Amino acid sequence: MRQHNKKRIKSKIASINNGVLEDWGDYKWQLAHSIRDIKSFELLTDIRFGEFERIRLEKTLRKFPLAITPYYASLIDISNYTNDPIYKQSFPDIRELDVMENDMRDPLSEDEDSPVMGVTHRYPDRVLLNVTSTCSMYCRHCTRKRKVGDKDRFLNKTQLRESIRYISDTREVRDVLISGGDPLMLSDDLIGWVLEKLSLVPHVEVIRIGTRMPVVLPYRITDELVGILSKYKNLWINTHFNHPRELSGTARRALAKLADAGIPLGNQTVLLAGVNDCPRIMKKLMHVLVQNRVRPYYMYQCDMSEGLSHFRTPVGKGMEIMEHMVGHTSGFAVPRYVIDAPGGGGKIPVMPEYLISWSTNKVILRNYEGVITAYKEPDSYEPTFCDRDCDSCRLQLNLEPGKEENPIGLVKLLGEGSETVSLTPKSNERIRRRNGK
Repeated sequence: MRQHNKKRIKSKIASINNGVLEDWGDYKWQLAHSIRDIKSFELLTDIRFGEFERIRLEKTLRKFPLAITPYYASLIDISNYTNDPIYKQSFPDIRELDVMENDMRDPLSEDEDSPVMGVTHRYPDRVLLNVTSTCSMYCRHCTRKRKVGDKDRFLNKTQLRESIRYISDTREVRDVLISGGDPLMLSDDLIGWVLEKLSLVPHVEVIRIGTRMPVVLPYRITDELVGILSKYKNLWINTHFNHPRELSGTARRALAKLADAGIPLGNQTVLLAGVNDCPRIMKKLMHVLVQNRVRPYYMYQCDMSEGLSHFRTPVGKGMEIMEHMVGHTSGFAVPRYVIDAPGGGGKIPVMPEYLISWSTNKVILRNYEGVITAYKEPDSYEPTFCDRDCDSCRLQLNLEPGKEENPIGLVKLLGEGSETVSLTPKSNERIRRRNGK
């Protein structure tokens, strides 16, 4: 059915273009043919809405725009589209106009924590660099709906220089997350320019890119882009898969390109009512991710942004899902369940309770099966005396990387970077003659 839908959309687009279908696998072509109105969606998918429903949908789009790549639309199961997770994440819903009493325009207070345009500095050692408000697809559950969809809003080089200058001047920043919108909407040249400038900041140890391109437009992961990204050995990429259905063959190939280039991959999933609020769905998603060399990172509780109330689940649903994963599957396949605290409090981990009780010398624990056990603490623990004078510490605080000091014998020859190419006994007559002794 889904393959048939892809053929249908390709055929319809070809008919609109006088029988010519350009390269479906060209991401620029995909962007040029993005679905941006109800009429085009109906035409390409053969899904039809009644007049009253169409009026309601148009009303929604006047506040929150529509953009779906033909690729992502081709994944919709049109025979059951009202229950389809692809459809629900990409197509507008009149409920987006329902603003509840506790909904917030900027629930994470990103604007308040922005010292310069494009930068959000909330955590001590890391910043968010928002380079654009534009995406290849406007996800209906986006927490930045107040910004995403602004027409062609990209930071220009002058603004980017100002943002990078702030990062360079703020020495405690060691980690920069490039986000948006979607940063991979930038040109290859500009992406390379931003990465190069950040890599020149001595105290920036890690650069991350948060992107949904592998999900909604995997053709953006070109060989040329991967070549640029792979130059930076401290670069990580976080994707945003929310359902196993999104990991099509095309998406898997895009992930493989990145992983084969040595780029570490993570995934941030949002818990969404009617999309993935099911332990079986979520566990399957994590399994498919790790199968494709993507480490599950976070499972987010849906934010309290305006227009997202129909996507939000109780926290108890997230706890239930975590109970079905912890102990029931590989530890590295279990994401951290977090709530991004309203007001800019940051990500707060939320997990089922496994520590039942705690006494003077024992802790009582339970495991995933419900087995209750005691862990006896040491009878005598004498912590190393610490006078809090870290600058002059001569205990175990030495944080410098370990070094092989004064290698001797064969280790001199085996050591990486060693300039020694041979070992010669001091009594060697040939060397003594050479030295005139």
